[in-house]
Amino acid sequence: MRFSQLYAPTLREEPADAEIPSQSLLQRAGFIRKVAAGIYTYLPLARKTLLKIENIVREEMNKIGAQEILMPIIQPAELWEKSGRWDDYGPEMMKLKDRHERDFTLGPTHEELVTELIKNELTSYKQLPISLYQIANKYRDEIRPRFGVLRAREFIMKDAYSFHDSWESLDETYLKFKEAYSKIMERVGLRYTVIEASSGAIGGSESHEFVAFANTGESNILYCDCGYAGSDERVPYKGEYRIYDEEEKSLELVFTPNVKTVEQVAQFLNVEVRRIVKSLIFKGREGFVMALVPGDKELNFEKLKAYLNDQSLQMALPEEILEKFGVPIGFLGPVGLEDVRIIADHGLKYMRNFIVGGMKKDYHYVNVNHGRDFKIQEWTDLIIVEPGDPCPICGKPLKGEKGIELGHIFKLGTKYSETMNVKYMDSEGKLKPFIMGCYGWGVSRTLGAAVEQLHDDNGIIWPVSIAPFEVVITVVGRGNERQFSEKLYKYLLEQGVDVLIDDREVSPGVKFKDADLIGFPLRVTVGRAFKNGKVEIKKRTGEINLVDASEGKIFEMIGNLLKK
Repeated sequence: MRFSQLYAPTLREEPADAEIPSQSLLQRAGFIRKVAAGIYTYLPLARKTLLKIENIVREEMNKIGAQEILMPIIQPAELWEKSGRWDDYGPEMMKLKDRHERDFTLGPTHEELVTELIKNELTSYKQLPISLYQIANKYRDEIRPRFGVLRAREFIMKDAYSFHDSWESLDETYLKFKEAYSKIMERVGLRYTVIEASSGAIGGSESHEFVAFANTGESNILYCDCGYAGSDERVPYKGEYRIYDEEEKSLELVFTPNVKTVEQVAQFLNVEVRRIVKSLIFKGREGFVMALVPGDKELNFEKLKAYLNDQSLQMALPEEILEKFGVPIGFLGPVGLEDVRIIADHGLKYMRNFIVGGMKKDYHYVNVNHGRDFKIQEWTDLIIVEPGDPCPICGKPLKGEKGIELGHIFKLGTKYSETMNVKYMDSEGKLKPFIMGCYGWGVSRTLGAAVEQLHDDNGIIWPVSIAPFEVVITVVGRGNERQFSEKLYKYLLEQGVDVLIDDREVSPGVKFKDADLIGFPLRVTVGRAFKNGKVEIKKRTGEINLVDASEGKIFEMIGNLLKK
């Protein structure tokens, strides 16, 4: 390819809406253009990289026997109603109606569709196990699209589904996908870890995430020297709770004008923050729920959703709280609360004489004790685990890093086959629901994650495996330099090198800056050194070599450097 013909408009200025490096660099380097919040056009450079990522994913899927299909993006509501997820999936689902007022969704995932697909097609245990996958666009109406292609409303994803007649068979396939995903990470060239994770809206009994390390990532990774690693959405809290060994005091309603937050209440009443209990109201498919956690801890929303098995759960809006309970947010509490399900973190079991909202504007209750002043019937782990908290395996302090989730695998079990009544006949002639697995990989997220992890002040540093071009030939000069560059370009193409020649009529400085910004792994400069029979080969990371101006010598050096 010739740079003079390549559609790759680079930008010198930082995009005004860029929040993280990849969002800025992919736009500045001419890879993507924003259409609307969370919606992007992929230009030729990005498309080349995406295809290389797709090919790596496809090759690893094919190696473990998964078969590629392509399912429609538009899915009828009836399928999601069968599984119970039409209302449960949550507001991220993009819904639409056709001209006949029939409900559809732009698929955020394809569990329902693939389960319906195999109904009446896979009928016997003799046809199992089988794994099907596709690489296609997905749609999720993110409440706040941000971070460029890392949290978009339209994105490219590989999703796979496996069907089994036993849990042992699922375990075997799950392990194959786990190993394949590790190979994908290694071939792409990213530092990563595998962590235990929350199953979220997909559901299932077990799941793991494949997370690329990045300081700007949205995943909080907790890990230990013993080998344990998990998402903060999943890691169980194993810390010690403070036990309040004291006599119960009389309940009091105290005037606390304009005092709403935990910190404000603690300061106003001159008490420790951990003396306060946070009373948080959520709204789900079964109505309102109150969750209680100690004031010095943060509620883990994913743990609460998992406990309730309700992915539609959302924090109740202030106006909803005022209408339902007749009290402004900030003064909520469990004392006197009726007809609302109350779920408490285990830490409250050991608290005495704590403080909660007074269910009355500008008031709080002090010396509150559960069992006496209100009842708690449901206890669970609702705490966000943080670095320094004990490892759930060995008890040592956990360490923390940020990361970007790229792959996620799930053991679905019979969640979908049972609700959708999709069964096979076993060896004894009995009908049984399929045992299923689900495996997702973010193709377009990999594009962003690679840039997020691999860049410097000058631009992107692409791994060779997914670089849009492996080599750029930078022509400096008009005479013999240009003639040799053209000859070298044709020779490298014949040798199978993915090469771009920068034949533009612009200054050498612009060519060098664009090469660094775009992030080509190698830059071959035919310029000043050519007078002495040499060309310069520079690695994007800085290493420079002078090589004899011979096509064979240059090709040999390129091969050696690309392998490093």
